[in-house]
Amino acid sequence: MIPPMDTTPSSSDITTVHPDIIQSHILTRLDGAALASAASATSHLRRLCTEHHLWLNICAATWPSLTEPLAAVLIATFPAGHRSIFSDSFPSLHYSPPPDPSPHPTPPETAAELVSAVDLFYKGKPVFSRVIRTETGKGWFLCSPLWVDLLDPNEVVPTPLKFAQNDEDRWLAHLQENLALSWIMIDPTRKRAANLSSRWPVAARRHWLTGELEVLYAVAMETVQCVVKVTCCGKAGGAVHVREVSLTMEDTEGRHVMGRDSVVILRDAMENGKRKKLDANEAKEGYEKFCVMKREKRERKMRRDKAMDTIAMLVAFTVFAFLFWFMAFGV
Repeated sequence: MIPPMDTTPSSSDITTVHPDIIQSHILTRLDGAALASAASATSHLRRLCTEHHLWLNICAATWPSLTEPLAAVLIATFPAGHRSIFSDSFPSLHYSPPPDPSPHPTPPETAAELVSAVDLFYKGKPVFSRVIRTETGKGWFLCSPLWVDLLDPNEVVPTPLKFAQNDEDRWLAHLQENLALSWIMIDPTRKRAANLSSRWPVAARRHWLTGELEVLYAVAMETVQCVVKVTCCGKAGGAVHVREVSLTMEDTEGRHVMGRDSVVILRDAMENGKRKKLDANEAKEGYEKFCVMKREKRERKMRRDKAMDTIAMLVAFTVFAFLFWFMAFGV
């Protein structure tokens, strides 16, 4: 005879643990990804894991820029506050635009602004954080290439890094392993956000003309790519200073995407893009693949232009020869 099933809670049931103990001594030790996983385990844990202060602390630890007043006010308007911003911004954005988009799509709503929350880290410690507004309803923005500058023209940000005196290749490799960046773009109108940075650098190089150090972060979206460039200045063996942090968007032909079109792409990416975790190698592969696409398109265009020039020269030569023959031998 099968004994009746015991339906009383066992001593190992999570519900037997006082909620204050779970929240104070367990959930506060989890990062955002682990906390989200715990929330999906049971309905009891879900209630505990959705507490506002947990996500507030996680967002503040992950992205210090979100503690600034401008960002905090915007996040308060999101449906689930800091839990919503974390869900939108972690980890990286993956988006494929719909096929055959309108050449000049018009946003269904006029976005007054986009807000950027940017954090630069070295070895996991914050080096620099800032929140800025970008007015997107102005004519100059809509008719110009997307270009968001984080720093003022004459502003320089000091860092704890120092330029290598020798073996620069190893030093550049060290930067790619330790210099992380997050660029969260927030749409206050639709209450959505996305992280437009690969987090880890996809390239680090010296500018061919100025010799300044350029560290690139990129998120490819098949036909377009968001590129964040951190430009550093300084002398060998001296301190590294950040002179420029900028965001641009380019297409597969290497052209900068106009502001009007970039707003449409970003909004659709925020709403329909997936959030996936990529390691540094996968981010570099995506960037290199996009660069190959740009190079192949440029080469095809050059061959096409060369063929058109050859045809034009042949036509011109034929017409000239015919006119010469007509004038020389015609009646």
